[in-house]
Amino acid sequence: MLSSTGRSYQGCPTQREAAYSLDDPIFVFRIHATLWRPRRSARMTVAKRSPALERGHRALRKGRVSAPHHVYLVTAVTRDRQRYFDDFAVGCAAAGSFESTDTLGDCRLWAWVLMPDHAHWLLQLGSSEKLAGIVNRLKSASARRANSVLGREGPFWARGFHDRGLRHDEDIASVARYIVANPWRAGLVNRVADWPFWNAAWL
Repeated sequence: MLSSTGRSYQGCPTQREAAYSLDDPIFVFRIHATLWRPRRSARMTVAKRSPALERGHRALRKGRVSAPHHVYLVTAVTRDRQRYFDDFAVGCAAAGSFESTDTLGDCRLWAWVLMPDHAHWLLQLGSSEKLAGIVNRLKSASARRANSVLGREGPFWARGFHDRGLRHDEDIASVARYIVANPWRAGLVNRVADWPFWNAAWL
């Protein structure tokens, strides 16, 4: 559950029809049950893993600081940047695990968006757990669900993750709006509301 007033993500999302502006302080939505269909046909792309990439993963883990109650913008990519989430059912399966209390523990998930080959999570840590543990659970839970739909086994996400700690003067709602607008900026949809795989506490 994101907040006492926010919408809890349950299973496969419905399409959202919204009055939306990047400058609006909140989102105003009307939910309806028409299913989203992708604008582009599903496809998989495979990128070769390079030694530089592996060194980059090690560098991300080295010296990482995890401050209690701090807010982090986290990005994880699929293994070999495969576009698993072009498949609507796979996206539903993975996204369904993001807001589970078993996954989040005492962490708060302010916003998230699932792109064809990566995910962004806006997380606020609680008092007890470190960022790496939360992200590992997010990746593990979503991988199990996605692999089940795909009928495959083995690694689903690439190793490691990228994180950026928000400054104290940064507005969380503004960062959340930026995150959920990623599909629109990437040209995947004409409106933010047309993308099915996202949520924010300001609903």
